[in-house]
Amino acid sequence: DKCKTCGKRVYPVEKLVADKNVYHNTCFKCAECNRTLRVGTYASIDGAIYCKPHFQQLFKLKGNYDEGFGKERAVKKWPAAQGK
Repeated sequence: DKCKTCGKRVYPVEKLVADKNVYHNTCFKCAECNRTLRVGTYASIDGAIYCKPHFQQLFKLKGNYDEGFGKERAVKKWPAAQGK
């Protein structure tokens, strides 16, 4: 198996599986603060891994799962918002 973060081979002794992806223990880090995480201490959205405090902070920033993570607001994709 290859690590999703670094692309190198992952040996069983250092293997961590989260969200159906394989990581080295040391490569499993928060996308915001780069802190090394464990399987029970992370949250993810669209393939990005976050520590729980940063996931909550980014969610609270805009009050939704779109804007706080640098994405286009979902409401803009709704037919009524597009004038349809």
